[in-house]
Amino acid sequence: MSRSSEKAQSPGLEVELEPQRIAHGGVSVARLDGRVVFVADAIPGERVLARITDDSKPSFWRAETVRVIEPSPHRRPHVWPEAALERDPDDRAGGAEFGHIANEHQRELKAAVLAEALQRFAGIERPTEVEALPGEADGTRWRTRVRLHVDADGTVGPYAARSHRVIRTAGLPLVTAAIEEIAPIREPFAGADTVDVLAPSEGEARLVIGRQAPTAIRERVGGREFRLDDGGFWQVHAAAPETLSAAVRDAVDPDLFDPRAANLDLYGGVGLLAAALGDLAGPALRITSVESDARATEHAAGNLAEWVGARAETARVERWVRGLADAGAAERARLADATVILDPPRSGAGRAVLEALAEVRPAQIVYVACDPVAFARDAGTLAGLGYTLGPLRAFDLFPNTHHVEAVGRFVREGHA
Repeated sequence: MSRSSEKAQSPGLEVELEPQRIAHGGVSVARLDGRVVFVADAIPGERVLARITDDSKPSFWRAETVRVIEPSPHRRPHVWPEAALERDPDDRAGGAEFGHIANEHQRELKAAVLAEALQRFAGIERPTEVEALPGEADGTRWRTRVRLHVDADGTVGPYAARSHRVIRTAGLPLVTAAIEEIAPIREPFAGADTVDVLAPSEGEARLVIGRQAPTAIRERVGGREFRLDDGGFWQVHAAAPETLSAAVRDAVDPDLFDPRAANLDLYGGVGLLAAALGDLAGPALRITSVESDARATEHAAGNLAEWVGARAETARVERWVRGLADAGAAERARLADATVILDPPRSGAGRAVLEALAEVRPAQIVYVACDPVAFARDAGTLAGLGYTLGPLRAFDLFPNTHHVEAVGRFVREGHA
């Protein structure tokens, strides 16, 4: 490359890089005199001029693309001008790190990250196509919720990529038109550090300013209505709730599904995926939804009221599942035919939850994952605990970002 690694010891140095593959987190992987460099805003297969931004780690450096020398055929004008290459890297808005890549190729890159993670962390060879969701062809106008930040002079906007500095922006192309219309990005704003803007499927778009007291809203999925807090968790892609509900139903092995078993919905939120299971089972469903957020649990109880055998409990999942594992043999036996929906946060379920869950030996686990590496690690743990990964699907719930959602079924050995 153009400079030796010995000379590239301070941020600010510009070097030519040729990224070869994509890494988890949305950055490309290049090498500079044998050293790994993670470079943002580049596409594998092209040659770029990049600025070293961090050389503090002995094993790798970080860089930002300044200029494209030989572009990839998959490069396109960025969908968000404030995040585009024409801006200095320090002034690029965060939250659309794949916006310069054609959408079909974005999905190919996400599939590669998922496949690599499964092979590396679980020893599983599983190429998987990332499926597109309904929406705009360029991957814009899908986001029904966004958090904006407010700086000391009242500027409202997203953070700059990989920083906590607010970027002024003339538009928000990933959000729905209803959100962009009311987002307070055009004039100074005072009174809070954050502003959440959301457009529920029922009712008007609204602002949630700072730590404002929650208000109940309604979201419609198919023919069913869900109540939740306006500041509570809900899938951000307009088509995601229905897509994931269908994917969970499809993932369940009907030969292993007993509606009257002690079925579980762990990290259950307001009951979206428990209801999806209910659509398979009908009124006979027994299911317990476990969620640490008390307000969400309260809403889940109401959202699942049509199933007499459904209940919602407020608890930390790891403690609750450990309580099951430590219960008597009769209690554990009630779970032997259970179907478990597992929808953990981005960090994954983790070994403690999975080991406790494996002790009660449910028949199948339907895992909904929003992070490929965390999912792969958990897949490796489950494999060691006697659960085999069966069908796996992936969905582009976050176009123009590096994020990808996966839904996989794990079956206990002896049931496969």
